[in-house]
Amino acid sequence: TPSSCSQEGNNLFKAGDMHGAICCYTKALKLSDSQADCAVLHRNRSACYLKLEDYTKAEADASKALDADAADVKARFRRAQAFQKLGQLDQAFLDAQRCAQLEPKNKAFQDLLRQLGAQIQQKLNSTDARVQQMFSLLSDTSAKDSDRLKAAQNLVVLSRDEAGAELIFRNDGVRLIQKLLASKQEEVVLSALRTLVGLCTGHQSRVSQLCTVMGSGTSTVSLAACHLLQVMFEALTEGMSREIRGKEEAILPEPSKELRSMLRHLLEMMPASSVSGSGRDSAINLLVKQVPRKSLKMPDNSVTLWVIDQGLKKILEVAGTVPELSDGPPLTDNSHMSCSVLLSKLYDDLKSDKERENFSKLCEEYVQQHFGQPGLESKLRAIQTVSVLLQGPSDVGNRTLEMSGMMDAVISLCASKDVTHQQVAVEALIHAAGKAKRASFITANGVALLKDLYKKSENDRIRVRALVGLCKLGSAGGTDFSMKQFAEGSTLKLAKQCRKWLCNESLPPTSRRWSVEGLAYLTFDADVKEDLVEDKNALQAMFELAKSEDKTVLFAVGSTLVNCTNSYDVEKPDPQMVELAKYAKQHVPEEHPKDSPSFVEKRLVKLLEAGVVSALVCMVKQESPALTESCRECIARVFLALVERQEDRGTVVAQGAGKALIPLASDNTDTGKIKAAQALAKITITSNPEIAFPGERIYEVVRPLVSLLSLECTLLQNFESLMALTNLAGISERLRQKIIKEKAVAKVEGYMFEEHELVRAAATECMCNMVLSTEVQKLFLATGNDRLKLLVLYSGEEDERLRKAAAGTLAMLTAEQPELCARIPATTTHWLEILQALLLSEIVDLRHRGVVIVHNMMQADKSLAETLMESEALEILSVLAKGGEAGPNPASKIAQHCLDKAIEYGIIKSREAKETEGTGP
Repeated sequence: TPSSCSQEGNNLFKAGDMHGAICCYTKALKLSDSQADCAVLHRNRSACYLKLEDYTKAEADASKALDADAADVKARFRRAQAFQKLGQLDQAFLDAQRCAQLEPKNKAFQDLLRQLGAQIQQKLNSTDARVQQMFSLLSDTSAKDSDRLKAAQNLVVLSRDEAGAELIFRNDGVRLIQKLLASKQEEVVLSALRTLVGLCTGHQSRVSQLCTVMGSGTSTVSLAACHLLQVMFEALTEGMSREIRGKEEAILPEPSKELRSMLRHLLEMMPASSVSGSGRDSAINLLVKQVPRKSLKMPDNSVTLWVIDQGLKKILEVAGTVPELSDGPPLTDNSHMSCSVLLSKLYDDLKSDKERENFSKLCEEYVQQHFGQPGLESKLRAIQTVSVLLQGPSDVGNRTLEMSGMMDAVISLCASKDVTHQQVAVEALIHAAGKAKRASFITANGVALLKDLYKKSENDRIRVRALVGLCKLGSAGGTDFSMKQFAEGSTLKLAKQCRKWLCNESLPPTSRRWSVEGLAYLTFDADVKEDLVEDKNALQAMFELAKSEDKTVLFAVGSTLVNCTNSYDVEKPDPQMVELAKYAKQHVPEEHPKDSPSFVEKRLVKLLEAGVVSALVCMVKQESPALTESCRECIARVFLALVERQEDRGTVVAQGAGKALIPLASDNTDTGKIKAAQALAKITITSNPEIAFPGERIYEVVRPLVSLLSLECTLLQNFESLMALTNLAGISERLRQKIIKEKAVAKVEGYMFEEHELVRAAATECMCNMVLSTEVQKLFLATGNDRLKLLVLYSGEEDERLRKAAAGTLAMLTAEQPELCARIPATTTHWLEILQALLLSEIVDLRHRGVVIVHNMMQADKSLAETLMESEALEILSVLAKGGEAGPNPASKIAQHCLDKAIEYGIIKSREAKETEGTGP
C-alpha cells in the first residue's frame, strides 16, 4: 500500500539509505491517488535528493509539493536550499523570505536568509568587477583579438544573468555594444548581438530605456540605439522566443505581444517634444524597416494594420508640424520626407480597398480636424500634412487636396506677407503640381502666381521654391523635345538661376536642396544637361549636398544624374507606327539632338572628372528612409551608365563602386537590382575581380550575377553575366562552390543551347571553368544525358570561340575523369572526324586541345588507342610530333607522348625497331 511504502521510505531515510528511500517514495507515488499524500511524498523525496546533492531533482520535487500546497513551509525551505546550491540566488532569497514570514522564530530560516543576502551582495560585487574588467578589455584596442573575443563571449553569459544584465545596462553598455557591432571580427559582432538579446528579452523597461537613449540629443548615440532596437525587432519578427528570467517557471514570450509593446514605444516617440529630431528620425526609420511585410506574397499584414490603428494620427502629428510656427516636436530637415516614406510604405502594405479606404478616412479626418479649426496655425498644419501625404501615398494626398476650400487656401496663402506661411503654401503647391491630375489646374491658376513670387519676393527661400514649381510645370513634356510648355530658352534661364542658388553657400542647405529639385525637372532638357555638366562648381556643390546630413536631397540628385547620363528607359517607337501617327496627324515624340550617344558619352566623362562616383558611394551608405528603393534604382542606373565604357571602369572601381553596387543589387526595385547586377558584371569582366572586390566581397558578387541568367533579362545581360561568372569560376574552388550553391550550373547548361552564337559560346566557356569542380564532373559521369555528346559536337562547329570552349572542356574532363574517354565513340559516329579536324586545325589553341584529348583517350583505354592509331590520326600525330619550323612546342611534345603510348601498347613499332627489322638477314 502507499502508506506502507511511505513508512518504509521514512525508515530507510533515517538509516541513511537515500537511494532505498527514493525507491520507496517513488513506488508510493505510483500507488497513491491522494493529492495531499503525493505532496508529502514529493517533499520527502526532495529531502533525499538534497542529501545526494542532486539539486535539480530536489528543486523539481519541492516545486511539485508546493503546487499542491503553497503553504508547505518544509517544501519551500527545501526548494530554497536547492535554488541556493544551483546558484539561483534571487529565487532562493524569495523562498527563504517567505519561510521566515511564515515562521519568524525559526533559526534555520533566518540563518539561510542571512547567508543568501551575503552571497547575493558578494555576487553583485564580483559581477560588477567582472563587468568593469570586460568593459576595459573590450575598450582597449591594443588588446589581443583572442582576449577581446573571450571578453565579448563572457559578456553574453553575463547578459543572461539578471544581476549581470542590470550592471551592463547601468554601466552604459549600449554604447560599448555599438562599438562591438562595428568590429571586424565576425564572432565579436555576433557576441554583441547575443548580449543585446540577452539584455532586453523579457524586459520592457529596458526597451523603453533604449527608446529614451534613441530620443537623446546626439545623432550618434541615437543611431547606436536605433541599430540595437533594429536587431531586437528582427529577432522578434522572426518569431524568436527565449526564456524570461526571474520567473518561477520558464515562460515563452509571444513575439507579437513583445513586438507590439516595442512598436508602442516607438509610436509614442512621434509627437513627444522631449525626443530629439534625430531620435525621431531613427524611430521613423525603424518603423519603415520593420512594420511593412518584406514581400507582398506574405499573407499577414496585421502589424501594419495595428500601427495604422494605434499610431497613424501620431505619425500625422509629425507630418503636420511646421517647425518655425508651432511648439510641436523638434524635427530635422529629413523628418517630413521620412514621414512621407513611412506613410507610403504603410499604405502600399494594405491588401484591400476596405483597408485603403480606412487609411484615407483617418488622414482626411485629421486634416479636416485642423483645417476646420479657427486660426491660421491649424490651417497651416493641415496644409503641411497634405504636402507630406502628396509626397508619400499620393492618392490619399490628392483626396485631402480636393477637400472643400483646401486649394483656395493654398493659393491665397502663397500671397501671404509672412515668409513661413508662404513657404508652407508654395511647397504644397509644388507637390500638388507633381500629380498629373492637378498639374493642368495649377498651370492654369498657379503659373502667374509662381512667376510673381519668383520675380517679386525679397526672400530667396520663397524664390527658390517658386522656381521649382515653375520647373516642375515646365518639364511636363519630359524628354519629348516638341512638348515644351514654356517658351524656348526659358528653361535654360530657370536652370541658370538654380545653379546659381546651388553654389550660394550663404543660403540654408534646405533652400539649396530645392535648387537641385529644380534641376531634377529641368534636366529633361538636353540643353540644360549640357550647361550643368560644363558648370564644375555646380556639380561639386550638388555632390557635397548629396554627402551632407540633409538626406532629402538624395532622390533629386539621383534623378538629375539619371537625366544627365540618359540612363532612363526609352522605348523607341516602331517606325511604321510613327508614319501612321504622322498620317493621322497625331503627336510623335522627338529626341533632342544633344541626347545622341556622342553627347551622352562626353557628359559621362565630365561627371567622372567632377567626382560623381564618390558622391554616389556616399549616397548608398546613407541610413535613411529618404534612400528609397526608387532612389536606389536611380543610383544603380547611373553606375551602369558610368561603367558602359571599358576605359572608365578602372576609375569607377578605384573610387569604391564595387562595394557600393553589391547592396544595390540586393536591396532595390526589380529594375534597380538588374541594373546594379549588370554593372557588377561589366566590372567583373574587365577588371581583376580579386582587386575590384577584395576579401569576402568577391563571394557576394556571385548571386547578383546569377540573377541575370533569367529569361526576363536581355540577351546582352545574359551574355555579360556568363562572361563574369567565367572569370570568377577560374579563380578558386571556393568561388566555384559558391556558383554551384547559387544553382547556376543548370542555368549555364541551358544557355549552352542558346541560338545566339556569342551567348552559346560564353556559356560553354563558363562550363569549361566549372568542370574543375568534382561536383560538375559528376554531372558528366552520370548516365542517361547528352552532356558529353554536346561537347563533342560543339568541338566540330564552325564558330572558333565555341570550338575552343567545348574542346577545352573535353580536354579537362577526359584528364580528370578517364572513364569518360570510353564513352566518346558512343556520342556520335563523327567523333573521329571531329578529333582529326582539331588536330589538323591551323589555330594553335584548337590543335593543342585536340592533342590533349587524344592523349587522354589513349592513356585511358588500349582499345581506344588502337582505333585512333588505325585512323589518319597516326599520320597527323607523327607530323605534329616533329614540331614546326620553330622546333618542338607543347603540342608536339604531347603528340610524341601519344606515339610513345602506342609503342608501349605494341600497336605501332618504334623507329629503332623498324630499322632493326630493315637490316635483318
